[in-house]
Amino acid sequence: MKFGTSGLRGLSVDLKGRASALYATAFGRYLLQTGKAQLGDAILIGRDFRDSSPDISGNCAGALAALGFRVLDCGNVPTPALALYGLESNAACLMVTGSHIPADRNGIKFYRPDGEIDKSDEAHITALAAEIERTGETVAEAPAETEDHEAICRQLFFQRNADLLPQGALAGLKIGVYQHSTVARDMLVDVLAHYGAEIIALGRSESFIPVDTEAVSDETVTLMKRWASEHKFDAIVSTDGDGDRPLVADETGMPLRGDLLGLVAANFLGAGTVVTPVTSNSGIEAAGSFAVRRTRVGSPFVIAGMEEAVAAGQDHVMGFEANGGLLTATPFDINGRSVSALPTRDCFLPMLAILSLAAVRRQPLSAVAASYHLPFAAADRLENFPLETSAALMEHLRASSESLAAFLQPIGEVAVKSDIDGLRVTLKDGRIIHFRPSGNAPEMRCYVEAGSETAALDLLKTGLTRITDWANAR
Repeated sequence: MKFGTSGLRGLSVDLKGRASALYATAFGRYLLQTGKAQLGDAILIGRDFRDSSPDISGNCAGALAALGFRVLDCGNVPTPALALYGLESNAACLMVTGSHIPADRNGIKFYRPDGEIDKSDEAHITALAAEIERTGETVAEAPAETEDHEAICRQLFFQRNADLLPQGALAGLKIGVYQHSTVARDMLVDVLAHYGAEIIALGRSESFIPVDTEAVSDETVTLMKRWASEHKFDAIVSTDGDGDRPLVADETGMPLRGDLLGLVAANFLGAGTVVTPVTSNSGIEAAGSFAVRRTRVGSPFVIAGMEEAVAAGQDHVMGFEANGGLLTATPFDINGRSVSALPTRDCFLPMLAILSLAAVRRQPLSAVAASYHLPFAAADRLENFPLETSAALMEHLRASSESLAAFLQPIGEVAVKSDIDGLRVTLKDGRIIHFRPSGNAPEMRCYVEAGSETAALDLLKTGLTRITDWANAR
């Protein structure tokens, strides 16, 4: 088991056993020891549609009930819906999900009553789990009696999203909803229809389909392009498995970048400070009237950056990741209402922001995207890339300027490099290439920026090839 960029991750077969009960027990004890919860308090549990998720959530419920907590089962709900319900009811939460990774893996996201756990919390929970293992202590694994709160959780989140835009704001738009196996699939239809859009549901699946909104697969792009051509959609929308990362495709079926969605949402909200990882587009700083703080990749780092901004007295503070997941650290006045902070990734607000902008401008999404004049960016990953290999590669690239220059020799000359998260290199011709091991899966990621789409895609292909060639030559 390992905490990554967002939550605990591991093999599904392991989490279906003792591991999930172990970490749920460690989390419960951490809440009690730190005074963040008391015996008898409610803890919420949600889950995605993976085959392993019901067993894992059952193990977590049994472990928490054995500690003396009251367990509320919120069923298959989006992660931001569960987090919102937790904040509103001052209750801790566990979301059983592996997000966008394949079904042979799964995970657990943990929330204190005041929001998502941070890296310090992760370290304490890991230490408690290790102590339980060291002593050989038995942990409860059998499912426990729970209270069904799915309808309450869903209604709270629906109402939040139903108040963000004026009535009929999306009237005239024809939108396809790629439902696949995301827990947000039905609520996406309900929310978009609420604003007057014509909705056609597509591709609903009873088996889990991993959709990565930051590196959309060729198969998914082909599907969306076919649907766009067949149905003459203005947009196609979807999310990852747990509904905290948006996927928006334009009228041609081509996905828009997540950091563009975040930028549009920042302008929609009238943000004063935007916190975003170093992997988000380098043009963000020049594309709005807000201050920008850059962080490492992962919601805990974005949340920490937002907290620092709030502590410094800044208002209208929000953040987003390159995958499009949006977080707010302060309340915002939206559509004549004060909308409370939701400091965890949300896919609904950024979707609604860009769709409403297209409706107001009466422009296709491709034209809306082009109007921001961001550098062309692309990203992809090498899957099943051993963690030890990615670690060795990063060590090699950081060893000396000579080793980095030799690795990049077929690509270009180094002008500036950044070591905030992975290795981000600006080349002398202005192109950017960024190598970064995934924080929660055996994957090696590559992000690039260039002056044209063709140049960006060529740079991405070359970067991935260099990684593969280096790994094969070891």
